[in-house]
Amino acid sequence: MPVRLRIRHPAVRIAVAAVLFRIVSAILAFYANIVFPLYQREQFTMYGRPSPFWDAFVRYDSGWYFGIARSGYDAAPAMAGGRANIAFFPVYPLLMRYVGRLFGRAPSDVYLGGVLVAWVSFVLAMVVLYHLARLDLPRRHAERAVLLTAIFPFAFFFGVAYSESTFLLFTVLTIYLLRTRRWLPAGLAGALAGATRVTGIMMWPALAWIAWRSAEPSSRDRIWAAVALVLAATGFGAYCLYMYGESGNPFLWAVALKRWGYYPGGLPWTAPFHLIQLLVTHPYAYLAGDRTAPYDALNGVTAILFVAAVPFVWRRLGAGYGLFMLANLWLPLSSGIFEGMGRYCAVMFPCFIWLATIRSRAVSTMVIVVFAMGYTLCLALFTTLHPLF
Repeated sequence: MPVRLRIRHPAVRIAVAAVLFRIVSAILAFYANIVFPLYQREQFTMYGRPSPFWDAFVRYDSGWYFGIARSGYDAAPAMAGGRANIAFFPVYPLLMRYVGRLFGRAPSDVYLGGVLVAWVSFVLAMVVLYHLARLDLPRRHAERAVLLTAIFPFAFFFGVAYSESTFLLFTVLTIYLLRTRRWLPAGLAGALAGATRVTGIMMWPALAWIAWRSAEPSSRDRIWAAVALVLAATGFGAYCLYMYGESGNPFLWAVALKRWGYYPGGLPWTAPFHLIQLLVTHPYAYLAGDRTAPYDALNGVTAILFVAAVPFVWRRLGAGYGLFMLANLWLPLSSGIFEGMGRYCAVMFPCFIWLATIRSRAVSTMVIVVFAMGYTLCLALFTTLHPLF
């Protein structure tokens, strides 16, 4: 097949565009790193010395993933009441370890492996997302859904040493395989998603609904759908079993999460209502007078907008996608803090598919412009070590 025709294939075109976007984003982060002063001192660097280009890929939680990839898990700090790396699920750091060994055994090779895993996962996720969106949308709208996912303000996490792009890949792959009734591969992809991030298990109700609606009305197909669902839960279960073997507590990872101030189970609307009240009554005093307010506002407003989008997603794309968003919003919002809400929303692909269905060209253009502006701002803040993580 001629090269020109191959590039015209949507999957190839999206993959090429995804790689180019990651390159441009990396250059943008490099410029931010050399132009703007760091908000705080670097806790670690990729090569053991400052590097304005490479250090932009390794911030904050990248250090925790590096520790797991380099030395494995250590449950002792959690049992002693401190922060521990067991709060981070294993698929991404394991991939980080073994891909890094392709480059060597130096610490920088581990980080490089993590970046490569993130980039490859992002490219593959964009291709799978396109095919998933095509089940509901025409070609141009499906491509728009991919674009909106890539330029979402917090989508910069897809290009750094974080697990977001890997989790997105296995999530969209699981749902695509379920919807096309490829049960065993769907179960395996779901297991990997569940072992990549704690929120993976939260999508199980959505997977159950999608599997039920996708299965043929025959006993055989229903049984295979059930097998896929059971298999999808094994990734999460395997990590809990591992924790039990290490500490005697299968949910010690949840205890470790509390060391960061996450206490799920509260009323999920308390924090959003409080933020809305602050932004409506005295926005300037709040944003200018509280050190963490600008970052909480970015995360919080994003979460509120995604909550508001749930009914539209549910109506346009079905209950499965609506349940997916509800469950993944409830868990972090019920903790009462906004930290990390932006990156939690970055993997909520149903919202981007729904936004791609908007028919008004003016509204679609406005969304793209706002996303692109927000992406540039958030990338610069993250790169210069502002507390946007």
